[in-house]
Amino acid sequence: MTNDIHLVEDLQHAAHETADRAHYVNQWVMHHVTDSGEWHTPLWSLHLPPWMSNNAVMLIVASLLLIISFGAFYRYQDRKAPRGWTNALEALVLFVRNEISIAYLGPKDGRKMAPLFLTFFFFILTCNLMGLCPLFSTATGNINVTFGLASVTFFFMVFGAMYVNGPIRFFKAFAPEGVPWPILIILMPIEMIGLVIKCVALTIRLFANMLAGHIVVFSLVGLLVTFGYWALPALGMALAINLLEVFIAFLQAYVFTVLSAMFIGEMYHPAH
Repeated sequence: MTNDIHLVEDLQHAAHETADRAHYVNQWVMHHVTDSGEWHTPLWSLHLPPWMSNNAVMLIVASLLLIISFGAFYRYQDRKAPRGWTNALEALVLFVRNEISIAYLGPKDGRKMAPLFLTFFFFILTCNLMGLCPLFSTATGNINVTFGLASVTFFFMVFGAMYVNGPIRFFKAFAPEGVPWPILIILMPIEMIGLVIKCVALTIRLFANMLAGHIVVFSLVGLLVTFGYWALPALGMALAINLLEVFIAFLQAYVFTVLSAMFIGEMYHPAH
């Protein structure tokens, strides 16, 4: 009887200890995926000034990396046969320009808007890949960052379309020809609300995908802290998901750029 009592007490103590570890892991995960005034690293945390946040640092670093990379690209663009990094960069630039910008906006507008979509693609890709490095965090896992990017798309969908087509043709695009006026009373507000919904979809899609992937990886690693060596197989799953995150980084940059080009192209050329 005494042994049974001790066994129950040991099990209760183990359960409380496991719960405490799980609570600690949950706090640790949320602390590392949310924006704060600290730059987190595996070994130390750097306290930032009050006017600076962790994600703001990531945005600055990503911008500097892009400036340096494209500076090197333009420096060696006069070579007849680009090699190495410049060759890969040129292939991506041509892909975004030809298969995304020109494909959805046409040759004239597509060439003019190519710098915007190139900025979208490479900036988002850089932020996504930086989030996989131990010293950095994922700025695109912050909804404020993705909202800012989607707001740029919204600006070109509205004011860019007004500049290209004129205000009258812009608003006429919400009223398709041949539709009876009683239906237009319902259809036009829905079409206008659709502009906002498209940008909200851009915001949520990128933010949710990048945030969810990192939470899953951190949670699987946290199982080792909670359950010890019994959760060792979870480390292999975390590694597999982390490798999948590399593909997701490229995919989400591509999806955001394609959807932005599609939405802007629909407003620039409503007849099509």
